[in-house]
Amino acid sequence: MRGLTLIRTARICRKKAWSHVLCAGVLIFTLSVFTFNTPFLSQAGKTASKYSEELLYSKFPDFRHHNRNLRNILPNDNAQFHRLKHIQRTGKSLNKAHRLAANWNITLTSELSQAEVPKESEEESSVEGESLKKRRLPQAIIIGVKKGGTRALLEFLRVHPDIKATGPEPHFFDKHYQKGLDWYRNLMPETLPHQLTIEKTPSYFITKEVPARICRMSNSTKLVLVVRDPVTRAISDYTQILSKHGKSKSFQSSAFIRNDTTKINTSWIVIRIGLYVKHLENWLSVFPLKQIHFVHGENLVTNPGEEMRKVQTFLGLRTFITEDNFILNKTRGFPCIKKTMSSKRGHCLDESKGRKHPILPESVIAALRRFYRPFNAKFYRLTNINFHWT
Repeated sequence: MRGLTLIRTARICRKKAWSHVLCAGVLIFTLSVFTFNTPFLSQAGKTASKYSEELLYSKFPDFRHHNRNLRNILPNDNAQFHRLKHIQRTGKSLNKAHRLAANWNITLTSELSQAEVPKESEEESSVEGESLKKRRLPQAIIIGVKKGGTRALLEFLRVHPDIKATGPEPHFFDKHYQKGLDWYRNLMPETLPHQLTIEKTPSYFITKEVPARICRMSNSTKLVLVVRDPVTRAISDYTQILSKHGKSKSFQSSAFIRNDTTKINTSWIVIRIGLYVKHLENWLSVFPLKQIHFVHGENLVTNPGEEMRKVQTFLGLRTFITEDNFILNKTRGFPCIKKTMSSKRGHCLDESKGRKHPILPESVIAALRRFYRPFNAKFYRLTNINFHWT
């Protein structure tokens, strides 16, 4: 197409009997249009075009080094690639290129990374955003564990502008799988192409069929697992049972067979959930270890900024949530999200978080620690992380 246009331009030169100098000038001008795709870029447009080109080369090395062959580019990145290519070609929307660079955690050494970002009108931004919004299957799932801190993690993640999360737990892969992926997708929030969709259902971790089902949806799904000392997790789980159902069997009568502290009742779900290594082995039969991020439940309470940095890195997001987003609720000993300049969202989790646990005899606690200790040791070895549970 471009070659044909050059030939036609040359014929016009001959037909019009233009001078050789004029013809050469016209041909050079036409060629420059093809090279830069638009000859009338403003300085801001040239900056956007050049910045996007450098970003393309950083994110997609195949674009530079393999004759611009796109076959090796990951399918998940195709939409972002073509958006960037459009910016590079037209010189429009430097701020969009900046946002993509931030999402990919790419920092260009060029002075272009410091270029002034032209402002979009709110109307332009709103119209474009609405047209790109749609419901997408989640790229990340918080798979557990119950009473490990999954609710807190999800609420903290909601602060990030590049994350959209479901409301209630979908329970698709363990209870509603027969309803199909379209049903599941309709539960998801509407998102823009650069945003990440995430859901949480803690019971996924202990359900045998779930790993294979998630893999069939997408084998690149990022999995997040919040773990906590299994003894305190079990007591917290029992506390929730009491709060929901009022009277219940004593912890001891449920946890021990015939109240014998040497015989742990592993059929009781409260105890069974804490056998993390057993459940993890099931997941690792389907997903590689690098695809699962382990959140230290205790650290999520005492040092939420640090844990959230790790989660954001794992999810491939820019670091937006930091220590500045949290303040300690001294009454309940639980971190709350506070309003900041970058985040208008601020709140504390409801009263169910940080509720007081029943006081159990030391002999019961000691028996549970003896029981879980070998399972914890195997879990540390399997994850290459020492959680320092006693």
